Amino acid sequence: MINRKNIHRILWYETIGFLLLIALSWLDELVSLPALIFGGAKNPPSIHEAMMETAAIVIVWLVVIVFTRRIVQRLFYFEGFLRVCAWCRKIGYEDGWTTVEEYFSRGFAIKTSHSMCLECQAKWVEETKKNAA
Repeated sequence: MINRKNIHRILWYETIGFLLLIALSWLDELVSLPALIFGGAKNPPSIHEAMMETAAIVIVWLVVIVFTRRIVQRLFYFEGFLRVCAWCRKIGYEDGWTTVEEYFSRGFAIKTSHSMCLECQAKWVEETKKNAA
């Protein structure tokens, strides 16, 4: 299960990655980074080109952040569902299936007791009367 701290960490990693791309773009323009690393002719710095690259990177960053947040919100929405077997009524919990009683005792440290709701009690009384007759 993903918690909210991990989500913020993911968004920060994405942001740091895009900031590194911006820094690399500016280094390329200001000091002609490929010429420093591989040798060769230096190109004159172009501030306008660096600003255009920065603007493009920021636009892509915004799109990525928006979609990442949407995906994470959907993930939290779907993690909020409780998986219940339609056949035996066991609950999906931690890569396995467990009874309702075990789920509450393990997942929430709640003790359970058995009882009967009013509707089931009325049905049981009705069936008991039919069987007795």
